[in-house]
Amino acid sequence: MEKHPAGPDGPKKAGDPRRPSVRAPGEALDSPAGSHVEWCKQLIAATISTQISDPALSKDSDGAAQDDPEKFQVQVQLKDVALVTGESVQLRAQDVMYICPFSGLVTGMLTLTDYKLYFNSLEREPPFFLDVNLGAISRLETINVQSHGEDSRGLELVCKDMRSLRFAYKKEADQPELVDLLARYAFPLCKGLALFAFQYQEDFPVNGWTVYDPVMEYKRQGLPNESWALSRVNSSYQLCDTYPSLLVVPTCIPEDDLRRVAAFRAKHRIPVLSWIHPESQATIVRCGQPLVGPHDRRCKEDERLLQTVMDANAQSHKLLIFDARQSSVADTNKAKDGGYESESFYPNVELSFLEIPNIHVMRESLRKLKEVVYPTIDEASWHSSVHQTHWLEYIRLLLTGAVRIADRLESGKTSVVVHCSDGWDRTPQLTALAMLMLDSYYRTLQGFQVLVEKEWISFGHQFTARVGHGDEDHASSERSPLFVQFIDCVWQMTRQFPAAFEFNELFLVSVLDHLYSCLFGTFLCSSEREKGAQELQSKTKSLWSYINSQPEEFTNPFFVDQEHHVLYPLASSRHLELWTGYYARWNPRMRPQMPVQQSLKELLGLKLELQRKVEALQKEASLCDRASPPPHQGAAPLRTAPTCT
Repeated sequence: MEKHPAGPDGPKKAGDPRRPSVRAPGEALDSPAGSHVEWCKQLIAATISTQISDPALSKDSDGAAQDDPEKFQVQVQLKDVALVTGESVQLRAQDVMYICPFSGLVTGMLTLTDYKLYFNSLEREPPFFLDVNLGAISRLETINVQSHGEDSRGLELVCKDMRSLRFAYKKEADQPELVDLLARYAFPLCKGLALFAFQYQEDFPVNGWTVYDPVMEYKRQGLPNESWALSRVNSSYQLCDTYPSLLVVPTCIPEDDLRRVAAFRAKHRIPVLSWIHPESQATIVRCGQPLVGPHDRRCKEDERLLQTVMDANAQSHKLLIFDARQSSVADTNKAKDGGYESESFYPNVELSFLEIPNIHVMRESLRKLKEVVYPTIDEASWHSSVHQTHWLEYIRLLLTGAVRIADRLESGKTSVVVHCSDGWDRTPQLTALAMLMLDSYYRTLQGFQVLVEKEWISFGHQFTARVGHGDEDHASSERSPLFVQFIDCVWQMTRQFPAAFEFNELFLVSVLDHLYSCLFGTFLCSSEREKGAQELQSKTKSLWSYINSQPEEFTNPFFVDQEHHVLYPLASSRHLELWTGYYARWNPRMRPQMPVQQSLKELLGLKLELQRKVEALQKEASLCDRASPPPHQGAAPLRTAPTCT
């Protein structure tokens, strides 16, 4: 495999999230995947130009809407809010004031559906529009707005996507209370309702639920082989209820031994293979912490299993265990019946702690970051303010750990075991990032979807607890932005290797937007077992259906498909940058004047056109070669290219 150091920094980008396919009430769509694109172009243009506080940045004259039919069309569409399939209006309120942190008060109409909150104002030119997925709301708070008139009520929406939106309104006697309706549909699970994903039944031309087939993915890796077997020991999830039904385990380990190992590992998460090197056969194995406790309990079956993992790789006589935790925390866990592997009991094993803080530290770091980027940005103290959040420091720790794992497999040809406490938070962050560095397939649009489905969803990351879908308990200690950190690390890699990834920034932003939206079933459950119990594949749509129905929107025009190239991103602080295209995208002054996505799409079109010309020239050259007479026997071959007339 070739190794590539980090290249020069890519251009700074700021992406706008794409909305799902939309339709006006009563309107039929010929192309559900394409209809939303034109709608988004109009809304993005309207939003960018209206959420700017400096009037000098928007120079449209009065009456332009009447002269410009495209702007008039935007106004007509904003009057009748477009709805996704299955969405219904619950409340319309006139003369609502949006307290915009960038341009002051904006008066308009607020429309609440069972999926989104829409606000639009036709009083400005161009029209002002904003919306928020109700699933992205973390908490609702009433605020004091007496200065906006008698009987005025105030409402603040604190969102998971870094926004906080404030509104002032007057209660209409004949309408239900806005706050009560918002709470009902923003936190449906607390009100005895289902998440909106179970109502959304868009007809996509591609079935995203078929993207990941574990048998095919392991076959792609060359599994099973003489050392590793595909096991159905967890087919009914009795061995481990947060693991997938299909596991890759050493061929010589009996199922009874696996059950004893399960009793010795946290949450019964036994060591199983996630990835195997195509040449050295070195492997990435993941699991939960061993339950050694303060008295150093042992499990002979567990020790034998890890010895077998090491023996399966003939090119190394060592096994490296990367414990993602801080060593002090691991010691604390040991005192509470958790712990880590003792090098005295596991021969030829080397244990390393990656010193990555826990979920509570990450949650607090993101809270501090939100205060820095929204609603206002202090330019004078920008760098120091970002530094004090420690967000980029934690991104650095994750990338550094993943690079160490990838390097031990690639250069050291040594198998590794990765775990944290339970093996479903920092563990998938590290394993997925290392695989992204080692395996070029995961850097394609479809391959990345497979990676997320395998390492995060099927292996039981606790999306329900970490994101809090439909749950009003915003203060839960289980909330944490682990998946956001992973996507941020991926973005850092795309910045250093701009031609190595088939997907673009819009794809990453869209994945995070729909992590919260509750529009798709992809991230709604915390295990394969839950996914099956809730019948997500038959009752909801996959996010990948939406993505793969319009891949051109999410494709990187600079992508060069180079197989077997290993990427080693530079993880030092000076090579990392805050992802303003995601965290600060709601600030209009952080957006480029021309949407980056438009430029990338134009470049992609130009690339395809040039490829067609190259193919045509190659075909013409091939015809010329066949038409040329062969050289005389004994004569020296001509070095000039043949010509055609």
